[in-house]
Amino acid sequence: MFSVLSLSLFILFSSENLSFAKATAEPAAPIAAQKEHKLEKHGDVRIDEYFWMKDRKNPEVIKYLNAENTFLKNSLKTTEILQKTLFSEMKSRIKQDDSTYPLKDGTFYYYTRFEKSKQYPIYARKNSAGKEEILFNVNTLARGKTFYSASYTASPDHNLAAYTFDITGRRFYNIKFKDFRTGKFLPDEIKSVTGNVAWANDNSTLFFVKQDPDTLRWFQVYRYSLNTHKAELVYEEKQDTFEVSLQSTLAEKNIFINSNSTLSSETRIIPADQPLKAPQLLFPREKNHEFSVNEDDTYFYILSNKNAKDFQIFRTPISNPSFKDAEVWLAHREGIHIDSFAIFKNYVTLAIRENGLTQLEVINKETKATSKINFEDPAYTVEIGANAEYNSDSVRYVYNSMRSPASVYEYNFITKTSKLLKAKDVPTYNADNYRSERFFANSRDGRKVPISVLVHKNTKIDGSAPLLIYGYGSYGSTSDPWFNSSVFSLVDRGYVFAIAHIRGGGEMGRYWTDEGRILNKKNTFFDFIDCTEFLIEKKYADPKKVFAMGGSAGGLLMGAIANYRPDLYRGIVAEVPFVDVVTTMLDDTIPLTTAEYDEWGNPNEKIYYDYIKSYSPYDNVTKQAYPNMLITTGLHDSQVQYWEPAKWAARLRMKNTSDSLIFLKTDMEAGHGGKTGRFDQLKDDALEYAFILEMEKKISVKK
Repeated sequence: MFSVLSLSLFILFSSENLSFAKATAEPAAPIAAQKEHKLEKHGDVRIDEYFWMKDRKNPEVIKYLNAENTFLKNSLKTTEILQKTLFSEMKSRIKQDDSTYPLKDGTFYYYTRFEKSKQYPIYARKNSAGKEEILFNVNTLARGKTFYSASYTASPDHNLAAYTFDITGRRFYNIKFKDFRTGKFLPDEIKSVTGNVAWANDNSTLFFVKQDPDTLRWFQVYRYSLNTHKAELVYEEKQDTFEVSLQSTLAEKNIFINSNSTLSSETRIIPADQPLKAPQLLFPREKNHEFSVNEDDTYFYILSNKNAKDFQIFRTPISNPSFKDAEVWLAHREGIHIDSFAIFKNYVTLAIRENGLTQLEVINKETKATSKINFEDPAYTVEIGANAEYNSDSVRYVYNSMRSPASVYEYNFITKTSKLLKAKDVPTYNADNYRSERFFANSRDGRKVPISVLVHKNTKIDGSAPLLIYGYGSYGSTSDPWFNSSVFSLVDRGYVFAIAHIRGGGEMGRYWTDEGRILNKKNTFFDFIDCTEFLIEKKYADPKKVFAMGGSAGGLLMGAIANYRPDLYRGIVAEVPFVDVVTTMLDDTIPLTTAEYDEWGNPNEKIYYDYIKSYSPYDNVTKQAYPNMLITTGLHDSQVQYWEPAKWAARLRMKNTSDSLIFLKTDMEAGHGGKTGRFDQLKDDALEYAFILEMEKKISVKK
């Protein structure tokens, strides 16, 4: 472990810079102090001149972050009116007194609603007579807090709830218990744990997951008794490449303790009716075997990649479970990837993807008859929604596209028909003004990469439009075509908005993920660049007005394309970017390390070290002309530590040979997800869009 260096910060100007600042009255960018720090591995020495920023307790670090925030604010001061305009537009597309469609669970109907001008939700329910009961008014509970993230889980008898809340943004939650019969919180409180909980059927035992305070790895499962007011360790995951989580099912027979790494799974169970029993190993871990388990009254259903790259479903009796002897209940189908599934008493609902598009299938357990729910948009996303009742003749699902707001539907298993329950109301929005399209770009190695595109119907496709292209491409996560009400503030100004479904994500199935991780990671970056060039060639973008955006691992993508093709982009927005990949993956005391060796590779092995170093954005910043860049982070970020974006911004500014603007914005009161209030979140969007619109006007400041 390297020692942390506390160094003083200084602002450095050359005589040229000083005279320029006087002549133009433009704000001067902060230049961070440099202090050589050697990092050595496999005989290779890297110099990190900004390693000192890792010490969050060093007042000079905070001073530097604040100086960057001031520089950003002063530099974009001319956009303040624009930011307010954008914010007003975005806010106008939010129905302020909206509510979710009630979800029946037992004798109650649960829903979430918002009140006009309020930032946070109100969780409520109604009984069969229609009388509302407010369970949690988060606006009241969040009063006086600059950050507040909360949720709750009701007990099986609906009399109690475990209320989880985080007030720092670092994803350490406290758990309190509320008795709905009295309307009061109990004195019990569990502190600094994850928000992952599960109730036992006795309505007095709650299982929860605790994370390591340093690495943040989810590694322990506890049970807490409201009778004894004590917590007891139930299971600890010793292998540092695995994390644990809890899962409940609609059948409510067992509580599942899942241990997962990137490529392996393991499951234990505790009977929900016997919460004091020790966990029973159900299906052990095996290298390269990924699975998830669900249940009905009689069987365990296992969604598994055993002999099936895109997964198939096995079934084994609960009375005598054995994966070895399990039957193949739904065989693997080439080209059809099973994302997830929901088990009801008489039916199974599958969320699948075929040719890059999400779809839903319903299977009758008894007859094995299959029906598919069809959708017409060229680019859309659909997912299994919130379902609370096991013995149901219907499943809820959520559908949206780039031009269609999220809509909740109910599909009846018997009639095979869908009914719209609620379409999200988006005021001041008319879907007829827009069109969405879908293309396949040719990647340089021959793969066809999907791109989803949103444009205003009046935008000319003649090579004159500005473009914002978004990407992620990691962990097998998907960036499906979703409805983003904020982005219409750009689309209405003539922008083309595109999502590049690049490798590393899961849009095209498992091979798509595998071709964009470990020693194939560069495919992710090259796919994004090739998608960008494809849209330029198709006249969907003015080559001088191309902007890119991505966050977290998508921020890594932004860092890589900035190094590989800085000439291709007018501006880049990198949100909470993971950019110091080598250093982070060598440090097993912080998040995003041991549990992710199967995603990035273990740099303790030279082959992975060399490959990661060859693309790591921070390590590959070089003396060249970089585009305008807005880099964001949160001081309390638990996923990508703030110092990665901070160091990267400093090094970019040091190496940049152009007069482009490089900004670092640090939210001093938030974490990885940014602000929590529904309107405060829009202010971040407004700032990012104002940056893009200003950079389109070719505003620049000399270094």
